[in-house]
Amino acid sequence: MKQTLPSAAGPIGIFDSGYGGLTILSKIREALPQYDYIYLGDNARAPYGTRSFEIVYEFTLQAVTKLFEMGCHLVILACNTASAKALRNIQMNDLPRLDPMRRVLGVIRPTVECIGSITQSRHVGVLATAGTIKSESYPLEVHKLFPDIKVSGEACPLWVSLVENNEAQGEGSDYFIRKNINNLLIKDTEIDTVILGCTHFPLLLPKIQQYMPDGITTVTQGELVADSLKDYLHRHPEMDRKCTKGGRCVYRTTESEEKFTESASTFLNESIRVERIEL
Repeated sequence: MKQTLPSAAGPIGIFDSGYGGLTILSKIREALPQYDYIYLGDNARAPYGTRSFEIVYEFTLQAVTKLFEMGCHLVILACNTASAKALRNIQMNDLPRLDPMRRVLGVIRPTVECIGSITQSRHVGVLATAGTIKSESYPLEVHKLFPDIKVSGEACPLWVSLVENNEAQGEGSDYFIRKNINNLLIKDTEIDTVILGCTHFPLLLPKIQQYMPDGITTVTQGELVADSLKDYLHRHPEMDRKCTKGGRCVYRTTESEEKFTESASTFLNESIRVERIEL
């Protein structure tokens, strides 16, 4: 039986498995402050980076459906793992069933679209979670647009934990950051551009830049995704009309409110109120 979803205009939904998507949300709100937003973090089941394609797809679909039920017509998967493992299936198989007029967008495509104008050597590196690297989403998307660019990836399985345990600037993070950067650059000595393919990783940027050799450009996603969304809404006025504009942002989590509020302070420079929900 087809589900009946709210038809009135509503906020833009921003989904992430944890807290990293807050780095995307903050840049989107800077670029588009007039819109309303719901941020949903599936913190109780994070991280997604080590989970199977099937589980990531199942969890992401539950979250997208929940945001639709909460009035969103447009949802951004502010999570590279969800974008890599679930976005295509949701767009092709689930939106026609749920509501063909709603849209779900990811963070990988907007990031990739800018790479061609940044790299001079046409050799690009990606630092991301194991799930994103294993999916090969970045090489696939890059080669669709820029067949001449070589892409090498390095899984950084501990970086998310470093951020979420407030060790981003601690001495313990140096070893792992240096090790993963060196591993990537050993794979291809001609890399001149490195994509941070996880929304947590901008919090590690000072350390990353410390160990990244001179002459290599480090690309973060927040501003790229924000600019892409701004362009999308300009090109799709029919969707823009379905997005309410009151400058509000609310937060929902599948974990405890206290834990979310405490951890979110690492990512946001404001005090927030959050409510716990179930998916």
